[in-house]
Amino acid sequence: MKKILTISAIVFSSIFYSQVQKVEPAFWWSGMKNPELQLLVYGKDIQNLQPEFSNGIKIKEIKKVENPNYLFVTIDTNGVQPQKAKLNFKNGNKTVKTIDYEFKQRQQNSANRDSYTSSDVMYLIMPDRFANGNPKNDNTPDTAEKSDRTKNGGRHGGDIAGIVKNLDYLSELGVTTLWNTPLLEDNEPSYSYHGYAQSDYYKIDPRYGTNDDYKNLADELHKRKMKLVMDYVTNHWGSKSWIIKDLPAKDWIHIWPNGENGFQRSNYRMTTQFDTNAAKVDEAACMDGWFDTTMPDMNQSNPMVVTYMAQNAIWWIEYAGLDGFRVDTYSYNDKKGIADWTKRITDEYPKFNIVGEVWMHDQAQMSYWQKDSKIAAIEGYNSYLPSVMDFTLHDALGQVFREDSGWDSGMQRVYDNFANDFLYPNINNILVFAENHDTNRFNQIFPKVEDYKLAMSLILTVRGIPQLYYGSEIGMAGDKNNGGDGEIRKDFPGGWPGDANNAFTKSGRTASQNEYFDYTKKLLNWRKTNEAVHTGKTLHYIPNNNVYVYFRYTDSKRVMVVINNNKETQNLDLKRFSEGLKNFRTGKDIISDKDFDLKTNLSVAGKSSLILELK
Repeated sequence: MKKILTISAIVFSSIFYSQVQKVEPAFWWSGMKNPELQLLVYGKDIQNLQPEFSNGIKIKEIKKVENPNYLFVTIDTNGVQPQKAKLNFKNGNKTVKTIDYEFKQRQQNSANRDSYTSSDVMYLIMPDRFANGNPKNDNTPDTAEKSDRTKNGGRHGGDIAGIVKNLDYLSELGVTTLWNTPLLEDNEPSYSYHGYAQSDYYKIDPRYGTNDDYKNLADELHKRKMKLVMDYVTNHWGSKSWIIKDLPAKDWIHIWPNGENGFQRSNYRMTTQFDTNAAKVDEAACMDGWFDTTMPDMNQSNPMVVTYMAQNAIWWIEYAGLDGFRVDTYSYNDKKGIADWTKRITDEYPKFNIVGEVWMHDQAQMSYWQKDSKIAAIEGYNSYLPSVMDFTLHDALGQVFREDSGWDSGMQRVYDNFANDFLYPNINNILVFAENHDTNRFNQIFPKVEDYKLAMSLILTVRGIPQLYYGSEIGMAGDKNNGGDGEIRKDFPGGWPGDANNAFTKSGRTASQNEYFDYTKKLLNWRKTNEAVHTGKTLHYIPNNNVYVYFRYTDSKRVMVVINNNKETQNLDLKRFSEGLKNFRTGKDIISDKDFDLKTNLSVAGKSSLILELK
């Protein structure tokens, strides 16, 4: 009898302590193209319970992993109508826990949603440093790091409310698409403001706001006919992630046996992903090494990991109404796993654009990562990634405006970059930029407004999708080499109560800030209307005397761009450009509104550009 009572006590204790703490995703949608849904169920000894759906919803598979606190329940949603169902957890015939699980109605035309294209201009914001619209959420009880604007690498209090408050500023500037660095919870005890060590993939960081606030940001952008891009991180999670602290299985992350807490830093040698001569030890050190000590490297060769992340990405697209992704450290992922993740998303949303951070310095190597690359096809690989970032153009722009003309210097660097465009399968779907949140500020490298104007006249008229970095349009500078990342991620002036300079308004800007702003505004708003710079072909000429001339054209529109990087006025013999000029004889400069006669010669002042709509 005593033995029976002991066994009963054990069984009762097991049932008592079995509990459901999380179900992810917490709800889903009817009518998805992929009908399979993998639910992650988490709770103490949850494997002791048997899940069962009501309303005839079929469970295809129940998978147990080595951690008894997890169950992975795969269901078939084919034919499941919008409804609230019951997810029951049973011990034998007895239901011990019931959870309401909702299948929602998708928004009309959700699967066929439009995304950002080369007709857009993307504006990159670091939310913690842009504007503080709600000081009440600067510190929250459930997050570790507290706000302190005196710390270069600390939290400053910028939030979603601050972004929404200043959307009209971005609209006036001519921005059409907003990319925020990650807004999901990052609960590291310090240096958490950048958001790349995420601790909860279904939760907006409370210091930025709520999930509803994020959805409202998308709604407010859409009211202004603007788009929202989420910065998505697949390569690594944060060390304070609730999943990382209680892994479903050891193979969810790459654990290095000789490293502290499983850490070994990546060698960052991304060429090992396709180098046929690379040693396997070096390949693993890149792909499986951690990006940093607080960023455990996820194992995308584990199909359950890829499914978790793909469903999470789709959940955010549906929930918030997203218009695109930018994917951090794309080329550090397991290349087969990340291709699967990308394809799952673009299969569900055929027009959905995703740009991957492929920080390489060779066009052939970068083009390897774009969808349908003929370079990657040599190895039988396809990433399915629609867009990559033009880091080689960024490299060139960091040097050209302080160089004289030469065989491979000055504007020749820019020409040589575009000479390799044939390597890309979709040349219009490439992100072009002069700087971002990881690079030195352009205005720090080139402090004269004349150089900023040259760079913007280029970035905003060449093929691809132009991206601006917050504050550049008012002349913000910052030296990463002396002060670290905080120097290139300073607070936008006027984003905090009491700021001496409010650059969000014309009257609050200095004369210098208005010169930067007005030039950018005129160029961006003109760009919205000109299809030649959206999708037109390019014809360019080898630079002479540091003057670069190119044409963007369609059958009906033609734009001539002249960038004089020479300090002296240059007179151009227009006979050389007859192929580009065709029968056009005049052009209107979109900045000055002046008309130019293009019959014989064209004079261009030193360190200036002309963007001529041909007539």
